[in-house]
Amino acid sequence: MSLILIAIILGIIEGLTEFLPVSSTGHLIIFSHYVDFSGEFANTFNIVIQLGAIIAVVLYFWNKLFPNFKDKGQSRRVYRLWGKVVVGVIPAVIFGVLFEDAIDKYLMDNPLPVATALIVGGLLLLYAERRLKRVKVTSTDDITYRDSFVVGLFQCLALWPGMSRSASTIIGGLFLGLSREVAAELSFFLAVPTIAGASLLKVWKFIKTGYVFTSSEWIILFIGTAVSFIVAYIVVAAFMGYIKKRKLAPFAYYRIVLGIIVLLLLM
Repeated sequence: MSLILIAIILGIIEGLTEFLPVSSTGHLIIFSHYVDFSGEFANTFNIVIQLGAIIAVVLYFWNKLFPNFKDKGQSRRVYRLWGKVVVGVIPAVIFGVLFEDAIDKYLMDNPLPVATALIVGGLLLLYAERRLKRVKVTSTDDITYRDSFVVGLFQCLALWPGMSRSASTIIGGLFLGLSREVAAELSFFLAVPTIAGASLLKVWKFIKTGYVFTSSEWIILFIGTAVSFIVAYIVVAAFMGYIKKRKLAPFAYYRIVLGIIVLLLLM
């Protein structure tokens, strides 16, 4: 299989799974394992193409993420939201810096911990859904700084490939009494600085080793990122419509089934 085709498929996988509670990293690792797309560049590629998905979120939620200076009330809500986002990403920054090298060494490129995390995350998602009767927050304006920090702690679970950043934050939000829609939106907002920072840090560390991307590798990175952006924008719009009316249980069952299949294939 050509690298361009692999880049397109991985871009589609990233766009489809980044903001669904099913683990984009887990899917990328599983697919990469079976097409033998591995190594330092492959790990960097799988991180960098997440930028495409992040750009999709920024554009979709533009009015909530950027102030309208003609509307002071809206601007204040945006500034408060970003304050909460900053508080929410602090745990991921700390734990990410501390454990990034260990994660790359022991968990990346390995389907076994991914499969385990898919199953564990699926079970947690099912349990969190049962607590939804206790909804306390139905608007992102009502999210407290404490809520954001606690959800940020849950986001750290996503350092385990296969847990899913989206699933971890949504689970945390549901435990706190956030509605599905609010939990999903907070998850998307926390993703912007978290994933963008992780992607840029990964590229900087990769370049710091003295490695220089070839022209073909730049093309592959661009293709994967562009495909990820297009697919992610469509998925975010569809998911926000879905989550207003339906439960997250189907995603949990999908995770569990996929995890079991991967474990069986590894035997």
